[in-house]
Amino acid sequence: MAKEFHIFISHSWSYPEDLENLRSLLRSRGYFNVEFEEASADEPIDSKNAAYIKQRLKQKIGKSNIVLGIAGMYASYSAWLEWELDKAIELGVPIVGVIPRGQERISTTVSSRSKEDVRWNTESIVDAIRKWAK
Repeated sequence: MAKEFHIFISHSWSYPEDLENLRSLLRSRGYFNVEFEEASADEPIDSKNAAYIKQRLKQKIGKSNIVLGIAGMYASYSAWLEWELDKAIELGVPIVGVIPRGQERISTTVSSRSKEDVRWNTESIVDAIRKWAK
């Protein structure tokens, strides 16, 4: 049986299509089993209490084999994305940066914390997950 990867995708809530596109890309890859751990519009953490949200996100990150950080330039302006990546480092969960299609510049918030940055290509992303996942 193939390994199931528990993946937390650190993303900007202002760009939900990047999250959904990345999820679809990984779900559609044959012989690659994924379970997603992050919060999303479909599976939100229903609270305005930042401490509670951080506690729930910490649990989700801790359950993950790897964190994928969507490395669009908007990531440089997201305190939550930065917090998630720092928490992954603290918990010993490796980070891979995923560069959105068409991006020439990427966020140093992601690239300075990632083990590797890969282009938005199924095989590059899957190879990096297999290489770095704990």
